[in-house]
Amino acid sequence: MVDNTIQLTEEKVRYYRENGFVQIDNMLSEDELAELRTYLEETMGVEGGRSTQTARTGDLYYKVLNQRVNTWRDHGGMARYVTSRRFADAAKQLSGASGIRLFHDHALLKMPQDSKPTPWHQDLPYWPMNESGALTIWIALDDVDENNGCMMLVPKSQKLKNLKSIDLVHPEDLFADEGAKDADRNTAAIVRMKAGSCTFHDGLTFHYAHANQTDKPRRALAIIYMPDGTTYSGANHVCTDGLGLAKGDVLSGGLFPKLA
Repeated sequence: MVDNTIQLTEEKVRYYRENGFVQIDNMLSEDELAELRTYLEETMGVEGGRSTQTARTGDLYYKVLNQRVNTWRDHGGMARYVTSRRFADAAKQLSGASGIRLFHDHALLKMPQDSKPTPWHQDLPYWPMNESGALTIWIALDDVDENNGCMMLVPKSQKLKNLKSIDLVHPEDLFADEGAKDADRNTAAIVRMKAGSCTFHDGLTFHYAHANQTDKPRRALAIIYMPDGTTYSGANHVCTDGLGLAKGDVLSGGLFPKLA
């Protein structure tokens, strides 16, 4: 089960810390992969639950991503994977954090036909966190390449901070930002993966996903982790709105559980 931990090689940890991302193959077994696909399909159909569907069929955003946030709050099977010690402990090893908490998960489907690329962006500007260090595991539930929406990531771009968030529907060029002058899109790694493999990337790493040009959805599960002790910036976010948090409060408790 996904509660067992794995020991990452020193090479993987060093690569992540130097480049802001790393690929880890075969994170899931074939049985786990089949099970997670089933759970993901079940949770995408939930109506009126505690998870959040960010777009509907026909929306411009839907053409970029059919996304559902916090699937773990609606489906016990999804919760088992989202709160997995295997994934969280790997995030702890890579980041060097003393503890790792869940921020949220999201199911990420690139729908077939009229699909759009996910433009170059960093994740941290969207998250209401005062500190950097948060990171994402991106688990491929289908084989991914340039034809169906694999990611591209720019090495060492996690060192560029304080850039603005990018509108994913009407994007600006992230590389045109004055703070991004040291980033070179031509160095980007194209991350092709087999289903069951994953990447981890820092919240500041520049990344992009190709459009899905196939006739089947491209399915992925992303889980965002933050170092224990991360504090709330006061910005609006679907996962913190309505919780009564004050600026500077530590993000903790049952909705942001410590996993490793």
